[in-house]
Amino acid sequence: MPETPSGGSETLLLVEDEDAVRSLAKRVLVNQGYTVLEAANGHEALELVANTDAAFDLVLTDVIMPHLGGPELVSELRQRRPDLRVLYMSGYTHADKLMPALPDPTFAFLQKPFSPENLARKIRESLDTVVSASS
Repeated sequence: MPETPSGGSETLLLVEDEDAVRSLAKRVLVNQGYTVLEAANGHEALELVANTDAAFDLVLTDVIMPHLGGPELVSELRQRRPDLRVLYMSGYTHADKLMPALPDPTFAFLQKPFSPENLARKIRESLDTVVSASS
């Protein structure tokens, strides 16, 4: 059995339109010690950010969601925080659907479905990666 990666005390913004996936991810991340702010879509995430004083260290977002997808959300958030760490996730595997949605081919990515261990590992890796304001 693989060892569960160490967690952290950072705050994460979780944006996922599937309730079951969002609930599972939140439970895993809270159990790892993270504080998790959650939103069901990009518009809800932007409202949350605008109406709260809570700062967050990373956004974990689904790529394809109704109303406002992950890349568009990240673009909006990075106007205020160019150094924001991002981890995209998606259940899509077809390049024709997924790749055009992602503007940057160097993105951090987590394939759905994921195990709790893989989620925890990718979150920790993404948090520990230095982000330059130009990326």
